[in-house]
Amino acid sequence: MHIVMVGPFGLYPRGTMSVRALPMARALAARGHTVTVLLPPWQNPEDEGRRWEEGNVTVENITLPLRLPFLFHILVALRLARRALSPPPDVVHCFKPKAYSGLVHWLLARLPRAHRPRLVVDSDDWEGPGGWNELAEYTAAQRAFFAWQERWGFTHADSVTVASRTLQSLVWTLGVEPARVFYVPNGTEPRTTGPERSPARTHTILLYTRFFEFPISRVVELVRRVRQRVGNAHLLVVGEGLFGEERKLLTQLRRAGLEEVVTYAGWESERLADHMAQAALAIYPFDDTLVNRTKCPVKLLELMAAGIPVVAEGVGEIREVIRHGENGLLVEPGDVEAFAQAVVRLLKDAALREGMGQAAVRDLQARRSWSRLVEEVERAYGVPAP
Repeated sequence: MHIVMVGPFGLYPRGTMSVRALPMARALAARGHTVTVLLPPWQNPEDEGRRWEEGNVTVENITLPLRLPFLFHILVALRLARRALSPPPDVVHCFKPKAYSGLVHWLLARLPRAHRPRLVVDSDDWEGPGGWNELAEYTAAQRAFFAWQERWGFTHADSVTVASRTLQSLVWTLGVEPARVFYVPNGTEPRTTGPERSPARTHTILLYTRFFEFPISRVVELVRRVRQRVGNAHLLVVGEGLFGEERKLLTQLRRAGLEEVVTYAGWESERLADHMAQAALAIYPFDDTLVNRTKCPVKLLELMAAGIPVVAEGVGEIREVIRHGENGLLVEPGDVEAFAQAVVRLLKDAALREGMGQAAVRDLQARRSWSRLVEEVERAYGVPAP
């Protein structure tokens, strides 16, 4: 089967195409399919026109047109749609039902059904009311357009793949038949080696985050309570906020007299394994919002795949990933005292940490490997079950 995956942006700096589409594509290619990932690199124009092989998957960035107001967007969508059909594929999988990939879906749906590929839409976030429309700095016109694109995209696709159970339910409420909606959470790829354990990790708590998922004050209070019970506990923060939240965290920690107990490493992808190797455990604060309930957190999977025990607030897809007391610990969202108790429990019990970390690795391999999840993607493509 020939599959073209269309993105709304390039592989970087945003993550959907690099952490969801590309590993999905590699798993499909490993099963004998021919896969091209087609991208509009408007955020990273240095990649325009660039084409390369990523393992056994072709990654292709279209050449961008002149940035003429309004016309630029139409031309980008037309170039993506034309390239997606040359040569004609069996499936076009549009990642996110918005922006350029949503426009490509709309253009291809204009073709007679007998002369167009199967059109599949993927969603890993809720964009409309209560979703990213409320977080991102969009204009009122953009919010209205993206909300329309999302509804239209779901209801006019041959199949819809979703990254969370909450998204699955939301798509059903739009009137899409359950048989056309396929639950495909984010997964993991095989690891060759894990991070080497560091002796300094005994009391290091890792916060690996984009920050927008939780109130900063909750983490400050959590650190304060943990430090009262484990005097040498240390917080290692890895990541950058979407809206400068890391600066707010450091400011609030300083005001609370906790500046000396935190190391802020920023975002250094090449050093991520080193940072993980220092961690005794990781925390995953997650507020109970619609945006969070619809997400399938890739960073959580990365932590667990590295064998790091995680204490997380049980919101949405996190409850699908973590089995409380087996491969991690769950607390109710907003319960800072329960969160602190769970962190202290793990800090004081090395055997429990090791057992949960190993269980997390085994569980992800059994339930969340892309080689397994991709079978559901094939069903969305109409591939008959073996």
